[in-house]
Amino acid sequence: MLTDSYNPLEGKMLSILDKDGKIINKDLVPDISDDELVHMYKTMLLTRILDIKSLQYQRQGRMLTYAPNQGQEATQVGSIAASEKKDWLVPAFRELGAWLYKGVTIEQIFLYWYGNELGSKFPEDVNMLPICVPIASQLPHAVGIGMASNIKGEDVVTIAYVGDGGTSQGEFSEAVNFAGVFNTPTVFIISNNQYAISVPREAQTKAKTLAQKAIAFEIPGIQVDGNDILAVYAAAKEAVDRARNGGGPTLIECVTYRLGPHTTSDDPTIYREDSEVEHWKEKDPITRFKNYLIKKKLWNEEMDEKQKEEYNTLVNNNFKKVEESGLVPLEDIFKYNYEEMPENLEIQYRDYVKYLREEVK
Repeated sequence: MLTDSYNPLEGKMLSILDKDGKIINKDLVPDISDDELVHMYKTMLLTRILDIKSLQYQRQGRMLTYAPNQGQEATQVGSIAASEKKDWLVPAFRELGAWLYKGVTIEQIFLYWYGNELGSKFPEDVNMLPICVPIASQLPHAVGIGMASNIKGEDVVTIAYVGDGGTSQGEFSEAVNFAGVFNTPTVFIISNNQYAISVPREAQTKAKTLAQKAIAFEIPGIQVDGNDILAVYAAAKEAVDRARNGGGPTLIECVTYRLGPHTTSDDPTIYREDSEVEHWKEKDPITRFKNYLIKKKLWNEEMDEKQKEEYNTLVNNNFKKVEESGLVPLEDIFKYNYEEMPENLEIQYRDYVKYLREEVK
């Protein structure tokens, strides 16, 4: 078992690809079909393009606050690719690659960041909870889904995401504790991108690794190179299989880096050096995986440029559609809080409509 071989207390980090896309742990290369490898790469590429375009749209004043993903694509895609369609995805707010892989459409993603409630209304066959901005509050929900899965005898695993800063929240400890006690089929993915907004990882906790926090709850934990998609997949696949077979939860720390700002309201130059960012750019997960696929003769630069052009057009067309959809209906702000709008919200809604009418006069 990988979690036995890579004890986080011993400072071991699982890596399979080096920064140039060369195999350094041949025996640990996961069994992934060629078609799936290409699909994973295409999802990472779409994630990067959609991310860059979203940042541009926001800077142009055409979209609301946005949380960039650049640099974390391998952590997102590699982990969710190890699950099955029937499994649940419980996100935070920076898992764009996982959302796309799971089946959330580009239009829905833009609707969400555009402030439209329909951006959180996913198709029935997409098992994903809405995007969650409050830090770590989604984790108890993920464990609840796992408990329900056990009670109902379902063959379903839940993958939940949290940032490094989220591991300092009470909900994190409560969720992992409950998952261990009730042996839930839950896989916790820590996206350790080195910063909780402006607070560096070393100021979050005295623990040498975040993965070792699993030990206190008597569940498996492992630290993985989060920019190595094969390593992320291998760790996540073992954890998903363990959970599906009744082995309970696993905690996976993916060591990655947020190349951009925390959100478009953030200025990272205030709290980190450009040299640090450049150092991490050399470990770019997309370049690393592309080089691996080129060596396997599954991809080439010509295919890459053609795919980028196609995705740029796709993203632009989807944003244009959302942008032309107009303002969000006022009623949506009230009616999506509950299945049926309670009386107090009905009153607030009617009062606000009346206020707006008076303002127009």
